[in-house]
Amino acid sequence: MSTIESTSRRLRSDYEERRRRSSRPQRQKKKFSLLSIGKGLDMPFTLIILVLLAVGITMMFSASYPSAYYQIGDSYYYLKRQLLFAAIGLVIMIAVSFVDYHYYHRFALFILGVSYFALVLVLILPAQNGVHRWVGIGAFGIQASEISKFAIILFLAHWGSRYYDRMDTMKYGVLPALAVFASTSLLLFLEPHYSCIVIIAILTVVMLFVSGIKLKWLIIGGVVLAGLIILLWSTGLLTYAMTRVKGWGQALSASRDDLKLWNDTWQTRNSLYAIGSGGVFGLGLGQSRQKYLYLPEPQNDFIFAIVCEELGLIGAVVILIIFALLVWRGVIISLRARDRFGKLLGIGLVTHIGLQVILNILVITDWLPNTGISLPFFSYGGSSLMMLLFEMGVVLSISRSSNIEKS
Repeated sequence: MSTIESTSRRLRSDYEERRRRSSRPQRQKKKFSLLSIGKGLDMPFTLIILVLLAVGITMMFSASYPSAYYQIGDSYYYLKRQLLFAAIGLVIMIAVSFVDYHYYHRFALFILGVSYFALVLVLILPAQNGVHRWVGIGAFGIQASEISKFAIILFLAHWGSRYYDRMDTMKYGVLPALAVFASTSLLLFLEPHYSCIVIIAILTVVMLFVSGIKLKWLIIGGVVLAGLIILLWSTGLLTYAMTRVKGWGQALSASRDDLKLWNDTWQTRNSLYAIGSGGVFGLGLGQSRQKYLYLPEPQNDFIFAIVCEELGLIGAVVILIIFALLVWRGVIISLRARDRFGKLLGIGLVTHIGLQVILNILVITDWLPNTGISLPFFSYGGSSLMMLLFEMGVVLSISRSSNIEKS
């Protein structure tokens, strides 16, 4: 009998112990994974960035080594610096992707203030090549306008998410955006940097539109801006811009008899020669002829002309498709963000990429005046590349917390 009772007590004790264990909250070990929802990078978007960066650096080296050897005596000069910028930029991108993007919501006005400070600072510093655009740090220069583009997007995302239901009013929608755009444009006008004014103008329109502002305000703003441009032109305050417009659309019709027009259209004309000589399949990687001191600074704004010459129409179209995929994936990530701020910020940042690609292509094909608009991931430049990768890191931060399945 005692044996039966002791066995029964032991069984009841084991049963009670199992009940206690089952009632405790179970700790699950969370394994870190780059592909995990809520804390992983969006791999398609990341891979597209890496592909564009790899192709861009390759083409930048191919386009730059003749002029680098002729001007500096080192064919690898631009390549080594761009690789350094890319490495730093990738570290920044990954680090930023771990930062909760809502912090930018809190510091939007502060970052806008930093952009104003940088724009004022470059006006005080000595001019370089006749313009005030760079803040020099040793052998490295930072373009203040690169900060301004991000600051404008961030401010409008911050404001549009905060006053979304009142963005169609003069007080909360039109005037704040107009004040920020006008003040930034004035400082850029003094540099002068007209191409950046065009970019932030279009970005402002896009951000206001997706924030819910009515089309009538955008039309009124466009009419006012057009009137202001006419006024500045008639008073002679757009002299620098007019020098860039001279020869626009006449690159192939210019004659040596008009030596000034011939010289004004030299870069654009050789860009068109490069595009045309590439044909459908291209001359082959590294085989460009125009980069041998015919096309000035082919590693910068006109690099896509060398891409067309070496890779042909097919290669150029493939690269444009990859850019389109980057914008498409970025929009998908943004639309699936958990809040309005993430949606607006992500859409603004990927719009910036797509906009610069479109404007750059229009410039090198002479559809727009030669205004100095770089091609993302391809054109040489440290501050622009690192700022670009920083912005992509912000989009990846949005992807970490968005309702999107990482694949």
